[in-house]
Amino acid sequence: MDLLTPSLFFIIFGVLVISVLLIDLLLVGRRYHVVSLRESLMWTSVWVSLAIGFYFFIRYYGHLIHGITDWESLKAYVTLYQPTLKLPDDFGAALDLYRRETSLNYITGYLLEYTLSIDNVFVILMILTGFSVAPQNYKPVLFWGVLGAIVLRFIFIFAGSALIHRFEWLLLVFGAFLVYSGIHMFLSRNQQKKTEIRNHWLVRFLSKHVNIYPDYLENKFWKRIDGKFYFTPLFIVLIMIEFTDLIFAMDSIPAIFSITTDPYIVFFSNVFAIIGLRSLFFLLARLVNLFRYLTVGISFLLAFVGFKLLFHTWLDNIGYKTTYSLYIIAATLLISIIASLLFPGKKSPESVS
Repeated sequence: MDLLTPSLFFIIFGVLVISVLLIDLLLVGRRYHVVSLRESLMWTSVWVSLAIGFYFFIRYYGHLIHGITDWESLKAYVTLYQPTLKLPDDFGAALDLYRRETSLNYITGYLLEYTLSIDNVFVILMILTGFSVAPQNYKPVLFWGVLGAIVLRFIFIFAGSALIHRFEWLLLVFGAFLVYSGIHMFLSRNQQKKTEIRNHWLVRFLSKHVNIYPDYLENKFWKRIDGKFYFTPLFIVLIMIEFTDLIFAMDSIPAIFSITTDPYIVFFSNVFAIIGLRSLFFLLARLVNLFRYLTVGISFLLAFVGFKLLFHTWLDNIGYKTTYSLYIIAATLLISIIASLLFPGKKSPESVS
């Protein structure tokens, strides 16, 4: 396995992820249908298990990701991505420390991304229902949406990492943006948001510049009719989902940079989180009004990681550890869920049948 270069490892990882997604879409879900609660839980458990399994892979074989085989390559990595990590003199012990810290960064980033992306699920549900998409077409839309999100986040993460290492002050900009986002989300959490999706600027723009067929054509995104090429409303839905994911990524990706600036670890944690949430979507869609305090928890986490970025130098100097972030993220998510269950909101008159 010493012949496994970082680029080759990255390609293998991408092929495996896409292969599992294709198995889900083409074999398990070859007939378009409404995803049941059982199927949703099954695939959620699959992706969560894979994410946890990848943590153990990094813990014991993490050196393969960056092609670390000797002192020189290990020190080069630590200097670039973990400059505060103090390596012991023994190479074996130093390599084990690197793998332990890298795996911890990964699982913390994964949990943070998973939590911050929950709001994204609710927005996607709003888009799907706003466009009256048939429930049996949710799965293919989310499948292609996830693939598009992986590509966009790959570009965003690696470009962002390169900029951060060239202009470290960008961490302060990210931090201030996250603090603002967290405060804004908290203050506006009880506002009634009525979004006319059909009047969205992106919808109006596409309608003016491309041929849009007025009705859904089963699960097709486009079709040639009488020699003329048309996009269907389902294609607009897909574009809007990609657009909203990009907007949410502007919060979540800088947040994970507060954990680590290693673009590989940030990307891996993002991929497992967004794919896992795709499966969890069908469960959360049924529970959209249950966890009323999740928005409070998410707004707190945005502000927390924002402050962490703003004061990262001071925190490094006092010995702040990634495990502290992991505990805070997990505790916030748990408290938000428990509080939502213990203190449910009052049902609106519309919800009472």
